[in-house]
Amino acid sequence: MAELVTSDVDTAPDARVEERPTRAIPGEPGLWVFLLGDMVVFGVFFVSFLVERVKDPEAFEASREALGLTIGLTNTMVLLTSSLLVVLGLNAVRAGRHTIGSRMFAAAMGCGLLFAGLKTVEYMHMIGSGHGPDVNAYYMWFFILTGTHLFHVVIGVGVLGVLFTRARRPVDLTGSKRAVFEGGTCYWHLVDLLWMVLFPLVYLVG
Repeated sequence: MAELVTSDVDTAPDARVEERPTRAIPGEPGLWVFLLGDMVVFGVFFVSFLVERVKDPEAFEASREALGLTIGLTNTMVLLTSSLLVVLGLNAVRAGRHTIGSRMFAAAMGCGLLFAGLKTVEYMHMIGSGHGPDVNAYYMWFFILTGTHLFHVVIGVGVLGVLFTRARRPVDLTGSKRAVFEGGTCYWHLVDLLWMVLFPLVYLVG
């Protein structure tokens, strides 16, 4: 009887430990390597922009003041809205509400397309006003930074399209299927995060 009691006491803590749920990062680990690498690349771009600004602060300030804030502010609100929609879409799919989830992803795609359309209008206006990338270092870096970000937005719209298609049909969010939704959501949040740094850097910082 003593041996039985001792055995129960020894194994009980181990059983409790095994019952603790393991927490996993959203998406695939390889995706986070890509996302972190992408952030490093943008970080290098941001530092290079600031270094060039130190070399000619007057020209950078005059060029920045010549920019209008309307499109930049509007695009900021558009991306913030899209990130909220993506979160709502992911939560809806997790809860089995696939129709709502697909609509949220479709609305987020619309926000991404609106962002790209407004940015194209801004580019056309700037070039038409004689503020192209060949004018000075500020405009060159403006087109490099915002153009690279726009490329990420276009890719992100394609990713949201995949999530929209998959969310339209009921799926069991386990394994790779869950990773697709979580990874796509994380990528779109990266696009949003980069713009939150990029917008004040090129539009506001004096």
